[in-house]
Amino acid sequence: MYTLLHQEKHTKARLGKLTTSHGEIQTPCFMPVGTHATVKGVSPRELDECGAEIMLSNAYHVFLRPGLEVIRKAGGLHKFISWTKPMLTDSGGYQVFSLPLLRKVNDEGVEFQSHIDGMKHFFTPETVMEIQNTLGADIIMPLDECAHYPCTKDHAQVAMDRTINWARRSKKAHSRKDQLLFAIIQGATYQDLRRECTKQLLDLDFPGYAIGGVSVGEPSNLIYETVEAVGALLPEDKPRYVMGIGMPQDIIEAVERGVDMFDCVIPTRYGRNGTVFTSSGKIVIRNSPYLEDFTPLDPQCSCYVCKTFSRAYIRHLFNAKEMLALMLASYHNIYFFINLVRQLRQAIIEDRFLEFKKEFLGRYNN
Repeated sequence: MYTLLHQEKHTKARLGKLTTSHGEIQTPCFMPVGTHATVKGVSPRELDECGAEIMLSNAYHVFLRPGLEVIRKAGGLHKFISWTKPMLTDSGGYQVFSLPLLRKVNDEGVEFQSHIDGMKHFFTPETVMEIQNTLGADIIMPLDECAHYPCTKDHAQVAMDRTINWARRSKKAHSRKDQLLFAIIQGATYQDLRRECTKQLLDLDFPGYAIGGVSVGEPSNLIYETVEAVGALLPEDKPRYVMGIGMPQDIIEAVERGVDMFDCVIPTRYGRNGTVFTSSGKIVIRNSPYLEDFTPLDPQCSCYVCKTFSRAYIRHLFNAKEMLALMLASYHNIYFFINLVRQLRQAIIEDRFLEFKKEFLGRYNN
């Protein structure tokens, strides 16, 4: 469960500890995303080297491939992928709702066609709980309906009502006491709907709360407004998770508003496309200015990649289409994000969050 360790004096930023069946997580934390039960290009050992305390996998993708029977015979998802630390599984709701031509939704659940073989499946809140109970992750998420931006208020209302009803059914169906079932707050960019959704889900008393339906195309100011409005209503003794936020500046803004947990595919997606994050901002390492640049990706970084290889070499790997390029860039980006939240935790405990924010963004945005 969650323990609040320190509240920063000048902001809503907070330092905490989340205890799970596979260990403790320091918050704020960043969760690398392993959609198909693997973080692309980064092994579990390397995740551990980077300081990852928790990773995320996706119930939708693992359900389709390799399938629940394989996971069950392996002894659960932790054993299947050889990851001994905490894990969170998303319900797959976002993935299903990202397939508008392949799914039908009603109050009972969602019928969808597999993007792999076209086979039809039907997810209900109960079947999603059964799937995740089988996977055995430490933190699990209920089926929800994510309304994309922009949407009408009527559509957002229907999606919110379904999300609340499905959360209620999920909690009733959840059978494992060693798993923490978080609720997901929806309501699109309509603050009155967000408040109503939060209130009703708080009445159900979940062990943690996630803000869903953000970073789906809306401008950053609307994301921050939603996070601030919902965060003000959430209890201090429960973890707060914003789903899918991934840019460094967005993480900092959300931590300032009291958020504890983040996940995003950005570190590995950008990495395998040749973009790396540094303390001075993003750089596209495959570009010509780095042909004879023998400095590290980030001189301020102490990760294995920055201590070992030069920009020139990594640029060469990308242009030679060597798979090591994707691996090294992804490793560095994962380390960068985990080190960012590590620095945020230190700034919080020292009550110098705003000073750190100004210093970091001053360098990063130049």
